[in-house]
Amino acid sequence: VLPFGDQTIIGEKGINLSGGQKQRVQIARALYQDADIYLLDDPFSAVDAHTGSHIFKECLLGLLKTKTVIYITHQVEFLPDADLILVMKEGRITQSGKYNDILTSGTDFMELVGAHRAALSSVKSLERRPTFKISSITGEDTGSLSDFELEQEIENVDDRNGKLDETIVPKGQLVQDEEREKGSVGFKVFWKYITTAYGGALVPFLLLSQILTVVLQIASNYWMALATPVSATEEPVIGNLTLMVVYVSLAIGSSFATLGRTVLTVIAGYKTATMLFNQMHLSFIRAPMSFFDSTPSGRILNRASSDQSTVDTNISNLAWGFTYDMVQLLGTIAVMSQAAWQVFIVLIPVMAACIWFQRYYSASARKLARLTGICQAPVIQHFSETIYGSTTIRSFEQESRFNEMNMQLIDKYSQPKLYSASAMEWLNFRLDLLSFTIFAFCLIFLVSFPSSIVDPSEYFNFYLHTFTRHACSS
Repeated sequence: VLPFGDQTIIGEKGINLSGGQKQRVQIARALYQDADIYLLDDPFSAVDAHTGSHIFKECLLGLLKTKTVIYITHQVEFLPDADLILVMKEGRITQSGKYNDILTSGTDFMELVGAHRAALSSVKSLERRPTFKISSITGEDTGSLSDFELEQEIENVDDRNGKLDETIVPKGQLVQDEEREKGSVGFKVFWKYITTAYGGALVPFLLLSQILTVVLQIASNYWMALATPVSATEEPVIGNLTLMVVYVSLAIGSSFATLGRTVLTVIAGYKTATMLFNQMHLSFIRAPMSFFDSTPSGRILNRASSDQSTVDTNISNLAWGFTYDMVQLLGTIAVMSQAAWQVFIVLIPVMAACIWFQRYYSASARKLARLTGICQAPVIQHFSETIYGSTTIRSFEQESRFNEMNMQLIDKYSQPKLYSASAMEWLNFRLDLLSFTIFAFCLIFLVSFPSSIVDPSEYFNFYLHTFTRHACSS
């Protein structure tokens, strides 16, 4: 039953234990307290006679022989070993003393012992039947087994069942440690996520809206740089009315494209999150009972709460935000190739440095994120079990132990979360430092070159800084 002794995980609220096994665990828990006085209220009511006799001899007469034990029971076969017997009737003590003394001093105790002996004799008479007949389909007697043969046959069946139990009972714990994924997340996972909603029908429209948003933003900035005169003495090539009409039109088009991109992102994210939640819900409903016996409720709550919240709010924005950043990066590269292609001489090493930062950071951040999710489930599980067992915890005065265990679990959860935030700050600091360095270099580059080479200068600085940030982040 308990292959690892007192270290065996028996499942949440002992769901995989029978009534007798739960009672034995409760007796063992009481013995572990090493108290001076023990109050046992019919502790052998859910176990068979042989097991109850064994526990009585090993525990009450053995481990508790130097303790004071107040034992309430209806099983009179254990009373001869008691130092003092109190016979209760209708809420009052009718007899008290040693077993032999009260057996001859009154009728109440004699009636109780006599009823018990009568029950035992009737059970034994049923067990001592002379033969066990086996009838064929036609009803004719084909043979009989004597008492000895029947007993031997039953013992053989018990031996075979015992050997069978040894082969099918797993050697490990009932509740295993939560598995943690290893390695990077493949492209198939991302592709399956973005194509889950409507079979991927929204993907072309999302990409089109993102491309249109970036193109209109670049066009509006380019239009302002092209239409604005370089100096105050120079006459504008385009009139103010035309300048404003075209710019406002591009801005409105960019706004509608951004709105469409946002709406499509919300629709795709909502549909995907709903489908994933429904699949998870169906998996829980259709799971066998053994799954709930071996899976703590904290893991299930963690999947249905924090993990599902991440799917609802974060993953959709991150996935489609990444594609938008890539489109914006390509647009920035296109602008830079027309404005000042010489900057690529510096940006190629910058890209190499950003890729090195990304790989160095991702390996640790990925493991820390997975470790954070795994360490969160035990906190929820322990809190849930503490709420259910608060009465027992207070009864045994174990509040300090459970508080200490709760703090240890919170510390284990906080450590990877703190390290994950520290790793993110480590990356942000280096990317900001690299971005500011390149931005300063580009300012010097723009000042030193003649205006005829760098054109248009009004929007080039902004897109150069944007390019550096997006290149490092991706």
